[in-house]
Amino acid sequence: MKEYHIFYAPEIEQTSCLPEEEAAHAVRVLRMQEGDELLCTDGRGTLYHCTITLCSKKACHLSIDERETWPRTWQSDIHLAIAPTKNMDRMEWLAEKATEIGLDRLTFLLTANSERTVVKTERIDKILVSAMKQSHKALKPELVGMTRFADLIAQPFEGQKLIAHCYDTDAPKPHLKDVCRPDVPTLVLIGPEGDFSIEEVRAAEAAGFQGISLGESRLRTETAGLVAVCTCGLIKSPLPAPPKGSASLRSCPPAAEMLTSDYE
Repeated sequence: MKEYHIFYAPEIEQTSCLPEEEAAHAVRVLRMQEGDELLCTDGRGTLYHCTITLCSKKACHLSIDERETWPRTWQSDIHLAIAPTKNMDRMEWLAEKATEIGLDRLTFLLTANSERTVVKTERIDKILVSAMKQSHKALKPELVGMTRFADLIAQPFEGQKLIAHCYDTDAPKPHLKDVCRPDVPTLVLIGPEGDFSIEEVRAAEAAGFQGISLGESRLRTETAGLVAVCTCGLIKSPLPAPPKGSASLRSCPPAAEMLTSDYE
């Protein structure tokens, strides 16, 4: 089967061309020419089968031959809200891996015990784009900058609202895997090193959040975030029964079979 390169073009419907950085990669690195076929995504769940009609070193004009809705493999939205660590390398790692697994929204939280109060989202956004293409997806997670904890818990959210914390409770906190539902959106709050304050936990519970556990181990912030995304992804992506005589656990979506990554 013929493989296609995938490019990120959020305004393709309006411009019918690749952004300058993507165009330079297509023309100068991959040596693509007029008449070559490629796949674009707007990052909002649509794949575009395109043909290059005109190209130069910094421009690449396209004709859109076909539009295809990318088949998201998890059933409902996954929203992770997390207090960023002092070392942003760890948050960049989380953003990359969570996107590869499957995530709809990433919000950075400002909490009472936050080690970092400012996050430059431009670099994180580029990491999300790269990870989306690397993992053969057409959905880039929505990125929300630093948000005060009190503001976030006051926002309406139609779905499950969960907060992971390490405080002892009268009754054992349920594990995320036992409460996550596949059919409704899920919002999970992850605190900073040192956890949420007890006042924040109580405020979240008063706002309708349910306290949860991520297991017996004490996890670093970025590890907890990835465990939450991975657990939600598994619960919301039930494996179909494999066909008789097949060793494969899951068949690939048609679009994914056509994609190739430039960054592996």
